[in-house]
This record gives sequence, C-alpha cells and structure tokens, in this order.
Amino acid sequence: MRETLRGQVQTVLGPIDPARLGRTLMHEHILWDIRPPPDRGAEVDQGPEIDLCTCWKINYGQIRAPRNAVLQCEATAAEEIGELRAAGGESVVELSCGGLAPDPEGLAGVSRKSGVHIVMGCGHYVHEYQDPANAARQPEDFAREMIAQVFEGAWGTSIRAGIIGEIGCQAPWTDQEKRVMAGALLAQRETGAAVNVHPGRHPDQPQEIADFVRAHGGDASRVIISHIDRTIFDETRLLRLADSGVVIEFDLFGTEQSYYKLADIDMPNDAVRLRLIRTLIAHGHLERVVISHDICSRTRLTRFGGHGYGHIFSNVLPMMRRRGFDQAEIDAILVHNPRRLLTIV
Repeated sequence: MRETLRGQVQTVLGPIDPARLGRTLMHEHILWDIRPPPDRGAEVDQGPEIDLCTCWKINYGQIRAPRNAVLQCEATAAEEIGELRAAGGESVVELSCGGLAPDPEGLAGVSRKSGVHIVMGCGHYVHEYQDPANAARQPEDFAREMIAQVFEGAWGTSIRAGIIGEIGCQAPWTDQEKRVMAGALLAQRETGAAVNVHPGRHPDQPQEIADFVRAHGGDASRVIISHIDRTIFDETRLLRLADSGVVIEFDLFGTEQSYYKLADIDMPNDAVRLRLIRTLIAHGHLERVVISHDICSRTRLTRFGGHGYGHIFSNVLPMMRRRGFDQAEIDAILVHNPRRLLTIV
C-alpha cells in the first residue's frame, strides 16, 4: 500500500498529486467535539446560545458554554470551509483524532460540497480524552491501529488518514501518552506519513517531544509541533527547538486577545506571531514553518462572530507583505512546506 501512495497526498476523497494542494492550512478542526468528557452528557448544562450578546463573554471566560466546543453539522462546516476557498485557500488538514469525535464521512461530504481538499489525521488526543482501554495498550498496538488508519480506513470507514495526529501530550507527560507517541513514530516509519503533535502547556515540553523523537528513531523533519504560539515565548527556546529539526507550527492566527483560559500566559497577536516567524527565517529555518488557525470553537466561525477559516488569506497575507515577507517566503510557508509534509514518502 505504501508503494501505491508514495509521492501522493492522501485526502478524504482519495490520493491526489501534491501539486494540487495549493495554499494549505496545516491545523484545523472542521467537525469536532473538544468538550472535556464530563461535559458531554445530555444532562450537562451546555450554556447559552452563542449570539452577539454572549460571544465576547464566552471568549473571555465570563460565561461557561460547553456547546461552544462542539460542531457536528456538515452543512455549517461546508459553508464555513467554503469561505477559505473564496479567500484563496485550497486545502486544509483536519486533526480531530481519537477523543475529539472524528467523522471521516462527514469530512468527505464537506470536501465535496466546498471543493476544498481535506487531509484527515488519526491517532489519539491527550490522556483524559482517550478510551480507558488505551491504558493496557503498548506502542506496537497503537502503531498497528494508526498504520491501518492510513492504509485501510479510519474510525470504522474506508476513508483513510493522510497524516498522523494530532498526538496529544501534556506537561507533565503521562506514560500512556508516551506510548501513543512511540506508536505514532513507529507508524510514521511504516507509512511514510508526517506526524503532528499537540504539546503540553510548558515552554520546555516541545523540546522534550523533539528529544523523544530523536531517541525513538523518528524523522524529526516530518514531525510538526503544534501550538507554539501558546507555548514558547522566548527566542532561545524557539531557535533550539528549530535546530532540533522539527517543524514549528504557529496555529492560533486570528486569536488577537491576550486572554487564554487554559493557562496564565499573554497570548500573542498575529503581529507577534509574524515577528517570531521572521526570527526563524533569519536563522535559516524557513523550511520548518507552517501556519493555521486551529479553529475548535464556534465563536471563531464567521456565523458566530469569529474570523473564520479565511482569515489568514484575507488578513494575514496582506500584513505579511506589508512587513517585508516576499512571495517566496509566503509560498514556502503556505504551499511548499505543507506539500512536502503531506506527501507520502
């Protein structure tokens, strides 16, 4: 199967020539349920409807609204993803893996309706979202599962994953999460697919992941560390991580407020993200940068008052040009780096 896929990008509608990807967002959620497991029961108060009166308060943590963390309507998702295409995007990586209510058939429907290429992830999110049965599983078992998801079909369907991830990690990293990560690296070796990792919220945890990849024989150049813009805030750590060979993903574009409900940090805005990317480029790491929005709440969709999937193409690209990014740099970040990472090797 790997020989059949070699040199192709595997989308939810089947393999395509990598040249067809075009401008690509590397980390989004299109159909998802990221509510903590205790918030998923029918008896749980899901909070107020999301409207002009509640959107800001929900985003700023003044109102608890679990319903904000779930979207499973294919028609709504197709309309929202269609805005990406209208703004100049062509492809998106969807990383709602195990624990986040993956919906391969729904993603295939969204791709058909919107005309956007969708590459689906596989594997497992952080420990508390995983099936309790995972506690007894070993890396080789996780690897077999992920290999089958790439070569045969994922989540009970014949629709195949084209990337491994987002593999969930925390700080401190649990033994179970380490076993899943070790399995993902075994699956990377067998399938030729790239791996995307969700790091824990400590500035040294991305480096811990990079060191783990090296120690377990993984291909660091095809391991993407997500959420750097909520994790690393100093150039010393950032450049050390890039020097380790992994891919650096700034995937919270569009989050323009400093408030971040999951940790006591000052969230950077888009301008700061671009300054950090410029630092990486200045130190020779252009080929290790990808970007996205990581939309996983309704309030970030346009119909609920958010920026939507088209924000990078409509708003960030003009800012990049104003701030001295040339076309070759933009194309590397949005076209060439994603194409290289999503091509099965």
